Amino acid sequence: MKDLTPHTVPIPVDQRAKAIHQIRTALIEKKMTQAQLADVADCHEKTVQNLLGGRSVRDQTLFDVCMVLGLDFEEIKDLWHGSVARSGADGGSGVRENKPGPNGGPPGSAGSGQGATANAAPIYMGAYTRAAVDHYIGSYLTLRLDFSTGRTIVAYRTEISWDDEWPSLLFQEYDRPDAPFSHRGRVYVPASSMFIHLVSLTKGAMRMIVVSQVDRDGIMRGLITTLNKQRAAYVPVATPIVYARQSGDASKLALGQIQPGHESYGTYSAMLVETVGGGYARLVSP
Repeated sequence: MKDLTPHTVPIPVDQRAKAIHQIRTALIEKKMTQAQLADVADCHEKTVQNLLGGRSVRDQTLFDVCMVLGLDFEEIKDLWHGSVARSGADGGSGVRENKPGPNGGPPGSAGSGQGATANAAPIYMGAYTRAAVDHYIGSYLTLRLDFSTGRTIVAYRTEISWDDEWPSLLFQEYDRPDAPFSHRGRVYVPASSMFIHLVSLTKGAMRMIVVSQVDRDGIMRGLITTLNKQRAAYVPVATPIVYARQSGDASKLALGQIQPGHESYGTYSAMLVETVGGGYARLVSP
């Protein structure tokens, strides 16, 4: 007689161990404690301990931790659930593809419009092909003003790359003085605009950067709009931002908090002033 009892497929221990190893490594690289990770990811420290101990946690927790640590959520999720190694119930590979929805929306969304092709971003991101945006790929010196004083310049690196799994440009921030708050997100390229959008989204909180298309000197200029903690509350802030593509040794760049008097302050400041003075952005106040 055929056995109709449902069977559960055990998650390979080595697959989940790989996910935990990546999370622990990223935690060390960012010099964060478990308590700091819990605070930035907006969860309990006990939840982080359960995660690092290999115990079951919600996918939302995995997502939040990956966003904070700059890890690929889909890869970590597949390893965590063992979908990379096990077969599906229908005899297939069981590997879930990370593709945008049929109407160009997030993975798993429904709709009737056209989504992404093998080498093109989904419609809602601009439907651009890799060949059309290949000149954006690279490492950029990133400059903006400090949100508190408006005088200190914050300098760090941003890497822009092409994501084959979810066809689109992906950006990742590195070497920020406030490393735990580094962002990772997608690049939106409207077909009829001279500006592009670098957007990161975590648990409904969105940060948007609008900059000019990269010019012949490899520079993009515009505005960053985000939230910043002022005393006991977070408030919206906006300031000019510059991306300057680098082809040399990144270790020679002056990064971190660049104060007036620093040898690079004059050059960096001039680039930010040009952003507004050159008409790439405009700040309006009452």
